[in-house]
Amino acid sequence: MAFHPERQDTEAPGWLRLLALIEEAAADGREVFKPLVELTAEERRQVITLPPSIAKLTAVRHLVLYGSNLVRLPPEIGAMESLEEFTPYTSHRLHWFPYELTRCPKLARSTVSTRALYGNSKYRPHFPSLAPRTPDAARHDPERLDPNIWGTEAVRSCSVCARLVELADLRQVWISLPVATDVLPLLVNACSRTCVDALPAPAREHIDTVHRGGPTVVQPAPEW
Repeated sequence: MAFHPERQDTEAPGWLRLLALIEEAAADGREVFKPLVELTAEERRQVITLPPSIAKLTAVRHLVLYGSNLVRLPPEIGAMESLEEFTPYTSHRLHWFPYELTRCPKLARSTVSTRALYGNSKYRPHFPSLAPRTPDAARHDPERLDPNIWGTEAVRSCSVCARLVELADLRQVWISLPVATDVLPLLVNACSRTCVDALPAPAREHIDTVHRGGPTVVQPAPEW
């Protein structure tokens, strides 16, 4: 298993339309946000992530991303403080979520295509191996990372304490936790060992520790 390597084309019409829709939703304070239904099929294919500006959607209670082409979500989703229901169902290329999703205090319901997720209880697919910490990590631009290696195109702050994080100090780990209705594989970008140690206990019947992925990580037997 490996991360999707695609980068978001920020000049694509679908991306530009999505940016405009987010601004409209933030301005009118709408509670249900279904941006993809307002895009053409071609525009939907052009959107593989959401922009950091979703942090502005503090009034949205239901985020609908049904049938998307998304391969990752930005950590800024954690700023959606009113989010109660999350529906990325049939987004079959979305295999994991940012740990920051756990910051949504009201999130109680989710509809996720769980069989597409890393470590899901049906098939137990492997988690991608995370990049090892190396002394030369600081040479990378934290705003232009290779998503095939880091899982994301940018790391700005710690998933746990929200402080700014230096790539030289970054500790990436996987953890599976119950989030709303489902157990989700979450990628943690931590600034220190202290923040890694502060993570909660993983979900029952999943890998019982935080880990760094790869085929050698032992998982419980699949349900089937």
